[in-house]
Amino acid sequence: MAEEKKKGLGRGLSALLGDHAASAIAAVTSAAAAGPEGQAAIKGLRTMPLEHLQPGKFQPRRTFDEDRIADLVESVREKGILQPLLVRPLPGNPARFEIIAGERRWRAAQGAKLHEVPVIVRELSDREALEVALVENLQRQDLSPLEEADGYRRLMDEFSHTQEELAKAVGKSRSHVANMIRLLALPDPVKTMLEKGELTAGHARALLTAADPLRLARDVVGRALNVRQTEKLVNDEGKARPTNGGRPAGSAKDPDIAALERDLTSSLGCKVGIRSLGKGGELTISYGSLEQLDDILARLSRNPDRSVEDLDAV
Repeated sequence: MAEEKKKGLGRGLSALLGDHAASAIAAVTSAAAAGPEGQAAIKGLRTMPLEHLQPGKFQPRRTFDEDRIADLVESVREKGILQPLLVRPLPGNPARFEIIAGERRWRAAQGAKLHEVPVIVRELSDREALEVALVENLQRQDLSPLEEADGYRRLMDEFSHTQEELAKAVGKSRSHVANMIRLLALPDPVKTMLEKGELTAGHARALLTAADPLRLARDVVGRALNVRQTEKLVNDEGKARPTNGGRPAGSAKDPDIAALERDLTSSLGCKVGIRSLGKGGELTISYGSLEQLDDILARLSRNPDRSVEDLDAV
């Protein structure tokens, strides 16, 4: 059963990345599973001095948790580096190598005072290096929610992958990928709370539909509410908020309009609101920074003919 799942994941990676890039990730995984006695057969596997390596410019991680690095240092001291780093020759300087996957292991090796580490060398283009770095990181369990969300968004924006393809390649459900991407629509201060661990991803998803996510986020943190309590807080606020006609804002939302809002929010990576006004209506796109606005405009300009029916395939 486990073997079937592993093969399925391999097919997903090849379909997503192409055989050359997918084989680079597969080689790292195979080397880790093979152990010292079986690693000799892995193509491109060798040991390399730490000083010959440098962090990759395509590193998807924004921060490195020092406590987790310290734990990894102790593990490296006790067991060594169990999974090789994936590297490529540095363009323009073949004597040095750029880390595509495994920077945390490289940092831990430095902390453990190792002189060299196992690496797998692959010739990868800039495009392949970025794509592999993103996918390899997404297969791990220690990314922050926003790092994971940003990884999915970049793979969709920069490589035109769909949510379905990404879900299959990294072993997640499509709804998980969609829900994570929606977190990018939150205001920056709420994202900061999420990054600091003051809010969980569940809290953050509940806050996406709030009229004032920041105010409610502060309330959630101050009162130490759990996710279910946060969902109730958001729901109660929506029912109590009057519209121009004096009716509760949350009571008259058409289910089809609400579903379309969710699809558009997922597709654009930012909060989208739709309000009916007689025969027409109003479409509101909220953004948290100029960079996010640029991203929205780029998406819209690249997909001028996309219809509503296309959104399910995104």
